[in-house]
Amino acid sequence: MNQKILLVEDEEDISNLLEIYLSDQGYVVDTYNNGQDALESIKKTEYDLAILDVMVPGLNGFELCKKIREHYFYPIIMLTAKIEDIDKITGLTIGADDYMTKPFNPLEVVARVKTQLRRYKRYNEKAVSVKEVDEYDIRGLKINKATHSCSLFGEPIELTPIEFSILWCLSENQGKVISSEELFEKVWGEKFIENNNTVMAHIARLREKLKEPVKKPKYVKTVWGVGYKIE
Repeated sequence: MNQKILLVEDEEDISNLLEIYLSDQGYVVDTYNNGQDALESIKKTEYDLAILDVMVPGLNGFELCKKIREHYFYPIIMLTAKIEDIDKITGLTIGADDYMTKPFNPLEVVARVKTQLRRYKRYNEKAVSVKEVDEYDIRGLKINKATHSCSLFGEPIELTPIEFSILWCLSENQGKVISSEELFEKVWGEKFIENNNTVMAHIARLREKLKEPVKKPKYVKTVWGVGYKIE
């Protein structure tokens, strides 16, 4: 069955071009030029991935991303015409998995789509397979891979697939320092590029959800110049 992609982009030239390139790769593409119509489609259609332009009328890309993450975990790629880091970090921290800045090569978009879908498929296959260890309980922080659930002293913590994967990786290596490079390559399935702040942004969001103290986090700790660990 062909994988289905939601494309929300109000620039007709860009949406037409991306639809052509993605369709040529066998993907079924639903294209919308505003966030509100896209949201109605999300409620009725099972998508495998979403590509959201930040600046679309109605619900903007950030708002739509939040709505999707309330119920769904499939990958989200943000498109933005801005180059400020804050816009990129905002997208990542509200649940997006990747971002691209305009102008871009449509072939790169296709490559990013393939990478995200491979990672998502690999994650799901691992989640449903029988594992020797399905749950870790670290001083009240429980994370269960079989049910894709996380709680802190009994209070549910809603995590995105990326955040869950990071926390799971740290939990199964409890006490061991994992570098940003290793985390990125394990979770995203791509080669780490120097000066990539993606891991740092997701760690910050993860700590926020765990209500970690800024200066002395209790769980996810930074080992400066080395990486991160949970203990």
